[in-house]
Amino acid sequence: MVVTRDVVFTRRSGWIPQVIREDGELRLMLGAGADADHEPRTFTFPIGEAHLAVLREDLARHLLLWSAVLPLCDAAGTRGRLDENAAVALLDPILLSSPADVDALFQRIRWDRGRLIAHGADIGLLELGRLYAAMRTATETSNGRRAQEYHADRARAERGTVLGPLDAALLRYTGQYLHGATVPKRIPDSVDPALLPEVMRVIATAEQACAGMRIGRDPRRGERATDKRDRDRMAATADAAVRRAHPELVDDAVRTVSFLICSEAADRSRNAPMEDGERAPGDRVRESAGKTVLSFTDDKGVEKKWLLGGPRTATVDFWEFVADRSAADNEVFTIEDEERGEGIQLHFYADSAARITTVREGEDGGPDPEYRVEYSLVDGIGGYRNLVSAFVRGGCAALEEHGPWIGDNAEFERARRQRDAE
Repeated sequence: MVVTRDVVFTRRSGWIPQVIREDGELRLMLGAGADADHEPRTFTFPIGEAHLAVLREDLARHLLLWSAVLPLCDAAGTRGRLDENAAVALLDPILLSSPADVDALFQRIRWDRGRLIAHGADIGLLELGRLYAAMRTATETSNGRRAQEYHADRARAERGTVLGPLDAALLRYTGQYLHGATVPKRIPDSVDPALLPEVMRVIATAEQACAGMRIGRDPRRGERATDKRDRDRMAATADAAVRRAHPELVDDAVRTVSFLICSEAADRSRNAPMEDGERAPGDRVRESAGKTVLSFTDDKGVEKKWLLGGPRTATVDFWEFVADRSAADNEVFTIEDEERGEGIQLHFYADSAARITTVREGEDGGPDPEYRVEYSLVDGIGGYRNLVSAFVRGGCAALEEHGPWIGDNAEFERARRQRDAE
């Protein structure tokens, strides 16, 4: 059966809700939510000529009806039917009753506060329950950001946080006023020009405190991962400096500044070539005097050779190998100098390492080679970097200062458990 549908009234092109005539019956049509395929859902329910007349003349009541029907649409979910009886029951009380009766109705029903705020409702009057009066400032044009900011402020208030002008300006500057998890950036145009100089002073306080600090990469977690400890240290430094200089700022504002500083530092590290960001000055010279051929292997048996004279140092080549191969089921990496019969094995899953030296070479038809294995605890990615650099420069002998090295496996396990328990 073909259904004929004509638009009878709409306030703006494409503005929903709108009144349609479907097979001769007046119905109010509105869109809300999405179906199981993420396509917008459309709902309709019958109205009368008297209701149409009010919708034409009274924007405030039109919006109030929309706000009241939206929860019914939400209740229909992705594939349910609109409760038409409940929707129809809202028509007379909202469109034809006195303002006092309208306000009383909204004390008893669910309604979409954000929809009214987006269309310019007076927030103070809404909070007092005077919805009809609040809609005197209503506009046909919707401002979704106004509703988002209201909900963000309300969520902060529930946590006991009330923003001052500078607090709000800092959150707007970093783009975190609405969502604290958003990656911060610098948006000076979003700040009141009168407050921008003070915002920049706060940012400068954090920048000066963190001058010279950096956030290194953590290849154990992938090519673009950064060191959490470095980030935590920088954040703590920025926080402390800002709190000393600006004790009036709320926690949200202080955190957004340190988040900005740390994010920018992490981006600089990620975007710099590994060789520039991870190699200390002079490493190439020292490595040239050390190893000439090294073998890198992972826990899956994949091997990569490094040769002196290549485009990258051994340490850079090794950490690129780790970044490319490291995974939850691949956390053991080895660097071996076959010529000298020594190597170092990194156990990322346990924050430990082993240095391995050949005590006796194996012989054809004779005894197997004999190795000495010693273990040490490692303090984060920085500790691993020190071990790798030292081994590349001077082999297992150069690792002595990075111990203590424990030859007894049971004794080492006791030390590891004690550390993990602290």
